[in-house]
Amino acid sequence: MSKKQDRAINDSFSRLNKKQQTLIILDFEGNHSNKEIAPKIGLKNETTVSHWRKRPWYDPAFNAYASRAIKGKYKSMALRTLIDLLDARSEMVKLQAATSILKLSGMLSDNSTPELDQARIRKANAEADIAEQKVKLLKNDNTGITKIVFSDDLKPDKEDDSKQKGSEDNGANAKPK
Repeated sequence: MSKKQDRAINDSFSRLNKKQQTLIILDFEGNHSNKEIAPKIGLKNETTVSHWRKRPWYDPAFNAYASRAIKGKYKSMALRTLIDLLDARSEMVKLQAATSILKLSGMLSDNSTPELDQARIRKANAEADIAEQKVKLLKNDNTGITKIVFSDDLKPDKEDDSKQKGSEDNGANAKPK
């Protein structure tokens, strides 16, 4: 058994009894009152229908069924509707249908517009130019070493530090703190 089949068998909807599943299917289809649903699922009391909807199993099971139904039957219906809209009279409707189809196919993303794509290209070119200039600077340096120059704008001290005694200890006997 594949993982997909195993998930379908073990999802919230599949674990329900037949009456509960029928309630969820009727709710998904919509436009049914509690009074209409109760006899269809073999319940004498319509208040049981509303109580079942408040149970913790209802929402996860409804979502599992909705996901399964949309991925199956309704996905192809939605795609056929979009394809039919490509022949609509309104240019805006045609454009939106075409855009939706391209997004679904992965050929167009929400983050992509011609202006944004051009800006990304300009940025990439600018970064490439900067990298090229850095390479040229490094090649012009004969030593191959990057030179860093520090300047000290402070005035020299009035004291002569050369006469002070300093330690000749190399730090090898230093105690850790």
